[in-house]
Amino acid sequence: MASHFPRNQSFSFAAFLLLFQLLTVNIITAEAQIGVCYGMMGNNLPPANEVISLYRSNNIRRMRLYDPNQAALQALRNSGIELILGVPNPDLQALATNADNARHWVQRNVFNFWPSVRIKYIAVGNEVNPVGGSSSYAQFVLPAVQNVYQAIRAQGLHDQIKVSTAIDTTMIGNSYPPSQGSFRGDVRSYLDPIIGYLLYAGAPLLVNVYPYFSYSGNPRDISLPYALFSAPNVVVWDGQYGYQNLFDAILDAVHAAIDNTRIGYVEVVVSESGWPSDGGFGATYENAHVYLDNLVRRAGRGSPRRPSKPTEIYIFGMFDENGKSPEIEKHFGLFNPNKQKKYPFGFGGKRDGKIVIDDFNATNSLKSDM
Repeated sequence: MASHFPRNQSFSFAAFLLLFQLLTVNIITAEAQIGVCYGMMGNNLPPANEVISLYRSNNIRRMRLYDPNQAALQALRNSGIELILGVPNPDLQALATNADNARHWVQRNVFNFWPSVRIKYIAVGNEVNPVGGSSSYAQFVLPAVQNVYQAIRAQGLHDQIKVSTAIDTTMIGNSYPPSQGSFRGDVRSYLDPIIGYLLYAGAPLLVNVYPYFSYSGNPRDISLPYALFSAPNVVVWDGQYGYQNLFDAILDAVHAAIDNTRIGYVEVVVSESGWPSDGGFGATYENAHVYLDNLVRRAGRGSPRRPSKPTEIYIFGMFDENGKSPEIEKHFGLFNPNKQKKYPFGFGGKRDGKIVIDDFNATNSLKSDM
């Protein structure tokens, strides 16, 4: 078949094919780094086996599960889906104060399913803060992490299954500019030993990153395009690093905060990120669509401060959950409870019938002043 490119044009058909391959690899890389959080706080959600089938049919290859729901774990057998498995906050004390409890928890919820369930991380606690509403759990996080780690290590699986905890970004005291990121002074005695453990165990810190809440809390200083990945140019210069979106700025503030403890290099996995479609300021279907679509694309690369490795990201969440509160928490789903997509994009080699290269010509942008 004759090429559509003139012979005297430097952009050859072979170059086009190479570009196509590179773009396709980039999309595949993005898919490989994207997971979706499976929350169950709703009275109208489909059964676990149907949810796992929905993950598979939509080519979602990673999942975060907030507790060891046995039906979900059974349904995950031989699915090929990689898993973050959560230890709920109310269970931390039992695992922290008794190593036998931790061993029994790991046997029941990890070893009984491994390796047919591809458990990648165990998130021991979620968003525990030593000075917030969850402060009563704080003293138990690190000993629970250590007891679970020792139970995993005793079976020689500590290189395959990493044990960590998930924090939110309220622990960041200074985030601007990102290179000056630092943890708040009143959480350092809690976080520093956890970071030291993560360094020793070669495990990442799990961090829930929500540009939505930064934007909705300060729309005067943070533009909507910057929050939605749709700013046309760099918005914030920080020395050699240029930031075109708020997600990268928050993530690199976390990277800098870890580095600035001088404990050592610890990787970050974004264990939650999303945008609500209703229930609050800036929470619209259109904004959520743009943010989530662009977040999937973003997963194929690293951040300005750590560009060499694509960021592993878990979208929150799989469904709108009517049992959550406040109201805004009910509207983060990628899917409605009837299993229908809320947004017209996917995670596979094709998205709604269009080959992957078409996606690069379909980026949504909002016409808004910076």
